[in-house]
Amino acid sequence: MILTTAIALSVFTVQKVSAQISVNINIGSQPAWGPVGYDYVNYYYLPDVDAYYDVPNRRYVYLDNNVWVHRTYLPARYSNYNVYNGYKVVINDPEPWRNHTVIHNKYVVYKGKPSQPIIRNSHDVKYTKYRTSKKTVTHVKVDNDKGRKNFTKVKVKSHGHGNGRGKGHDKH
Repeated sequence: MILTTAIALSVFTVQKVSAQISVNINIGSQPAWGPVGYDYVNYYYLPDVDAYYDVPNRRYVYLDNNVWVHRTYLPARYSNYNVYNGYKVVINDPEPWRNHTVIHNKYVVYKGKPSQPIIRNSHDVKYTKYRTSKKTVTHVKVDNDKGRKNFTKVKVKSHGHGNGRGKGHDKH
């Protein structure tokens, strides 16, 4: 009887279990001014300017005449704001501006706080493999009078994408 009950219970409890694992990584898409420590980021909330930065689309999202707009630049009123120095809050919710009052109230305490360590200054391999800190480019110049080639090596420095002040040109 006990054996029959145990077998019956095991038949009912044995189920086909399938697990699905999804790993999202966008380290290479994060701007150089983003905080270190995140493998994936949808948005940064910028408490100093009460705006968001959409990492996958490389656009700022902010209120303009009571309408949330998506632009590659911040408005002129924030021309003195430097994204490298401002505090950033990682938000991985879709369309966080739809819940803006809650987000603003929760993170307003970070307004005016110094930035966390940023990707540009990190020596962590997971960030450095996605950016080129120095690249040597060889330019060839031909001397037409003598037909000789002169080679010039130029070091080009790259700090990742993002221009530091949130300004740029809007692309539609």
